[in-house]
Amino acid sequence: MTRTIDAHHHFWRTAAQDQPWRDSSHQALAEDFGPEDLGPELAAAGIDATVLIQSVDEPAENDRLAAYAQSDLVAGVVAWLPLADPAAALAELDRMSIPKLSGVRTLIARDPLDWLVRPESLDLFREIARRGLAWDVVPVTSEQITAVGKLADAVPELRMVIDHLGRPPLDTGAWQPWAGHLAELAGNPSVAVKVSVGIDVLTSWDSWRGPDLLPYVEWVGARFGASRLMLASNWPVVLLKSRYGQAWSDLSAVVAEVFSDPQDRSLVRGGTAENWYRLTGGTASVFKEVQAATANSSAIGI
Repeated sequence: MTRTIDAHHHFWRTAAQDQPWRDSSHQALAEDFGPEDLGPELAAAGIDATVLIQSVDEPAENDRLAAYAQSDLVAGVVAWLPLADPAAALAELDRMSIPKLSGVRTLIARDPLDWLVRPESLDLFREIARRGLAWDVVPVTSEQITAVGKLADAVPELRMVIDHLGRPPLDTGAWQPWAGHLAELAGNPSVAVKVSVGIDVLTSWDSWRGPDLLPYVEWVGARFGASRLMLASNWPVVLLKSRYGQAWSDLSAVVAEVFSDPQDRSLVRGGTAENWYRLTGGTASVFKEVQAATANSSAIGI
């Protein structure tokens, strides 16, 4: 039976690190959040395990993640690497020792990503793929989407994960250029997407509006398919506007409305995370099957 996986959450101690992405409008996040806080929420929601994601760009973050990974709640960890500096990234990759390491990430905001396709960067991402790790990223500009797409073409063996639906315009109700961006990325079978809400959208909302995700999830669902979508809470960031249980329930309901097949729902609720982050054995072949199915599809990149 497929486990239910929350594919994106964080732990932190506010006194242990600086979080430059958090400002005066994020006072609800100026607290400590650890396994002891999330555990009861997971149990109440019927969630079996999680993927823990870095939230600070510094080597000490990886040491904290290594400690958190000891928790039975955590099935996989996405650690930090200074990806724009390949030599430093390789050194950190060799230095850190994190149980259940499943992927890597660095916070990019709206910064240019032209460095992604430099020869030394391509070599770095090939090494990341060789070590069986995925790459998480949140591209929000046209330039970033283009750069991510070029990297996907150049290193097709690298499993990519677009966090928070690639920042859909939930605050404005607009459609483009987001829809075109995601359709472009869907054409590459090495790219998956998380059904979750990022901090900038949450900050813009006056209250929780999880059901508003439906048309956006329908769009990515038709193009990526269930085998490349994964459900995620973005806890504790989601607490800015919602309780954990309410957010998970609403996101799950959106997924259920988009996918009527129980097997598809099971993939989004855990199977895709298991496969993309290699949380269980034998997932390399599953990833290759997804690549082949996407490459051979004649319908809008499914």
